[in-house]
Amino acid sequence: MEQQKKKYYFLGIGGIGMSAIARYLNMKGNIVCGYDRTPSELTLKLEREGIAINYEDKAENVPLDADFVIYTPAIPLDSKQMQKVISENLPLEKRSVALGHIVKDKKVLAVAGSHGKTTTCGMIAHILSSSPVSCSAFLGGILKSVENNFVYSDCSPYVVVEADEYDRSFLQLQPYASVVTAIDADHLDIYHTYQNLYNAFVDFALLTKDDGVLFVKNSLTEFKTSVGETKTTETYSLLDSNSDLYASNIRVKEGKYLFDYHIENSVWKDIEMNYPGRHNIENAVVAMGVCAFVLKKEGYKEQEIENIIREGIKSFSGMKRRLDYIIKTEKRVFIDDYAHHPQEIVATITSLREMYPNKQIVGVFQPHLYSRTRDLVDDFAKALDLLDTTILLPIYPARELPIEGVDSSIILKKMSSTSKYYVTKEELYPLLKQIKPELLVSFGAGDIDRMLPNIKQTLESI
Repeated sequence: MEQQKKKYYFLGIGGIGMSAIARYLNMKGNIVCGYDRTPSELTLKLEREGIAINYEDKAENVPLDADFVIYTPAIPLDSKQMQKVISENLPLEKRSVALGHIVKDKKVLAVAGSHGKTTTCGMIAHILSSSPVSCSAFLGGILKSVENNFVYSDCSPYVVVEADEYDRSFLQLQPYASVVTAIDADHLDIYHTYQNLYNAFVDFALLTKDDGVLFVKNSLTEFKTSVGETKTTETYSLLDSNSDLYASNIRVKEGKYLFDYHIENSVWKDIEMNYPGRHNIENAVVAMGVCAFVLKKEGYKEQEIENIIREGIKSFSGMKRRLDYIIKTEKRVFIDDYAHHPQEIVATITSLREMYPNKQIVGVFQPHLYSRTRDLVDDFAKALDLLDTTILLPIYPARELPIEGVDSSIILKKMSSTSKYYVTKEELYPLLKQIKPELLVSFGAGDIDRMLPNIKQTLESI
């Protein structure tokens, strides 16, 4: 597939995973173009990089001379462009298959899990790309240190990949090192049952190469048993000393975390992390473990490995839309977060409570998918009840058609909190002026990120 000067057409090129592949193929000298439903910051960046993008679902926009069409499952089958591609019998591949082809001869460091994978991938990519080993990376978010979701090295065999469980995409990979962070009920529109989802994660873990290693969160006891002893396995956790990798002596000092890191009977004292969120220490625990595995394989000594990783985690500035500060002043704090699953929302709110124990927290949540809202309504209600005030926006449908009786109000009705609102996007701004939040957090995986400039402007005008 990956030959020079081919023409690639992307259906859904503005997706975070799609755009990383498009950037790679464009950088390798191919002709890359594509379609997306609406312009975004990502698509505008792609256009600045020389990639032509159209925003109208018209059959005539499909280039019939394309050598390959790459699509995201978020594109509906009845899309006019998809129908044109099929009728013209153009070579068609899913994003996951295309990525599998690109990385098949590399040493893949793959991170899978219901949550935590984007930040963990970003940490691994940042540490290794800051080291002599270097790496390439296809990320599910924007790494703030390089303002990109794609990192490239022409001299490293290692490539960091966010292994997406949606549509079983991660089964296209053959990882050298793999990570499983969590297996929570999600994507039941695809898997139908939790057991099917769980089985897919087992299949992913078993794809880890025999000379590689599988990192598993220690609390996934049944999962470790399911994988068995067929793979070299390292366990990790935030604080559980029964794990192979864990942290201890966690404290906050001058706005940053300090902790001790336990790895292979050694303790690295006073690791400094400037990225907020206690749950991100757990992400750091496994990211540091993956990097230690790679550096050890490359022949580095223990002290060299510690120094490289210590400096890498200290300089990690985070991922966009992961506890991302939009406003940070004495008067007001506004943080944006990609959290769209109840467990992620709980983790973010818990972190904010630790960082700002004396502030009232107002949250704006845009649910993502009708099916997820329906399936997890009770858990969403419990998670959002941890806020002082909750503002719900209409559901972002993404790839789905509406489901009768399912809208954001079903979460609102299940909540025990009395300080809660359900408003349109247009109604949000006057409501914020009325509430005057001292700490505002926005959640969601839909298009809420496009509202951030207006939310910021509103807060600054109060």
